[in-house]
Amino acid sequence: MKAYQIKDVKNFMSRLLGTSAFDSFLLAEASITTYNTFVIDGHIEKGFFTGDVNDDNILPPYEFSKWADMRQICFDLIKGRRTPVRFKLVLHLMPEQIGEILKNGNANVTLSDIKAFVLNIKYDGSMLTCITATAFYTFLPDKTPDKLWDEFFSHFLVEKEIAFEET
Repeated sequence: MKAYQIKDVKNFMSRLLGTSAFDSFLLAEASITTYNTFVIDGHIEKGFFTGDVNDDNILPPYEFSKWADMRQICFDLIKGRRTPVRFKLVLHLMPEQIGEILKNGNANVTLSDIKAFVLNIKYDGSMLTCITATAFYTFLPDKTPDKLWDEFFSHFLVEKEIAFEET
């Protein structure tokens, strides 16, 4: 687990909300406070996709909504002349990406051991911080997945030209 203070909030928000840079993530939850507090539960509601005679009963492939599908909704809540009071986004890296990270890092754990590589994005009205975390299905003494996720995210920020400072 590492914390990254984002140096240029405007640049980060532009990449997060205005480009596909974060589209390899799923939205687990969001809380955005502007003139009201808006809360989004990113869990897919399976009942919405089944039971209607016109449905083909094909469920989305993930437990959570794709960030690509939720980005515009979050953008619409945040945009405006005034800066949000605060917001918090909890993103999960897509499972296939986790598998690649584990494979490329020669980790001795499998995708079935990892519940999620989590990215918490918090804005308090002036400062934006990203915090990485790893959720496991069971206790693992091997901290390699944590290290691989932190390394991946550091490289991700550099690749997306997002200036940061580890805190």
